[in-house]
Amino acid sequence: MNRYVLLYLATVPVFFAIDLVWLGFVARDFYRDQLGSLMAEQIVWPVAILFYLLFIAGLVYFAVRPALDVGGWRRALLLGAAFGFLTYMTYDLTNLATLQDWPATLTAVDIAWGTLLGATVATASYGIGRRIFDR
Repeated sequence: MNRYVLLYLATVPVFFAIDLVWLGFVARDFYRDQLGSLMAEQIVWPVAILFYLLFIAGLVYFAVRPALDVGGWRRALLLGAAFGFLTYMTYDLTNLATLQDWPATLTAVDIAWGTLLGATVATASYGIGRRIFDR
């Protein structure tokens, strides 16, 4: 199996564990309070899972792989933070610009979360990658 595919597959549970703790426990009430009637009653899981899988692929490609090739864990952390910032910023600022009643507080918190999430997952994935690639 290709090492990058293995790295991707190893990163998936890391990402889900971290993000699900955030969404399911830490910030669950915050999102409900901020979104109110904008929040769907039911999550459309196929779409949510597609986002997660594509986000993880982008994180591995744009942050982890370059850090493994030339860099180190600090490069993974910085590139992961940049990727998380840019992707979450795109989503949240677009919503702030186009959706009535989209909360600015939610935008700030969500962008900060995306930045932290990208940095954390990329750094953890880098550590996993070192073990996979150093074999």
